[in-house]
Amino acid sequence: MRVISGSARGLKLKAPEGMNTRPTTDRIKESLFNIIAAELYDICFADLFAGSGAIGIEALSRGAKKAYFSDSNRKSAEIIKDNLSRARLADKAEVFCCDYSQALSRIKANDDKIDIAFLDPPYNKGLAVRALEEIVRLELLSDDGFIIVEQAAEEPAIDVAGLKTTRVKDYKTTKMTYLCKEI
Repeated sequence: MRVISGSARGLKLKAPEGMNTRPTTDRIKESLFNIIAAELYDICFADLFAGSGAIGIEALSRGAKKAYFSDSNRKSAEIIKDNLSRARLADKAEVFCCDYSQALSRIKANDDKIDIAFLDPPYNKGLAVRALEEIVRLELLSDDGFIIVEQAAEEPAIDVAGLKTTRVKDYKTTKMTYLCKEI
């Protein structure tokens, strides 16, 4: 697992050991960032259920001005901090070792709006929908912002009041769902 492009290009990232995390493959990450590359400059990014922090670090490396990382696993939070330090991006990031709901409340308390959020929760547990509902409830998404949710291919389509699906990209066993505010 490595940073694909930008200021930290080529940096090998550490990942939590064991099967509790499922790093987004380099192929899927590259496809994702090809889709959102033009949107990254000078934005606020949120990487929820962050694992190693690879997605948020890639966003910072490519020009995001700030990123929030959240993972409830203490070892994952430590690895994210280490990866940020080694990428020389720690000054642009906040890492929360807590669940998604507490992390979103902290972002709200900072009076920030999220321009792009990436959610990669454990599959088939309903956490994506709950996190999306919380983002809507707290009014955290900027007007032009969007959210990307990584899910198992067999999971049902996302239906959350206040959000609309703009794109679904399938990758065999995984899919990425892109959502924005419903206007």
